[in-house]
Amino acid sequence: MFPEFRDLISKLKTEDAHFTRLFDKHNDLDQQIKNMEAGIASAAEVETLKKEKLKLKDELYVILKAASV
Repeated sequence: MFPEFRDLISKLKTEDAHFTRLFDKHNDLDQQIKNMEAGIASAAEVETLKKEKLKLKDELYVILKAASV
């Protein structure tokens, strides 16, 4: 996710607790979605998690853009 911000992500993960929580939650949701898609989950459940993951990704991007200025 966001390879162009790899160094900034590493920096923010050590300096910004809010960013770290969002980043970790995004990764947790990603893994949960993968597990559900491989198992017997309803499409609605997976879709809900994907929307939440996308919202987190948008929030992370806003933080990254603001920090990169």
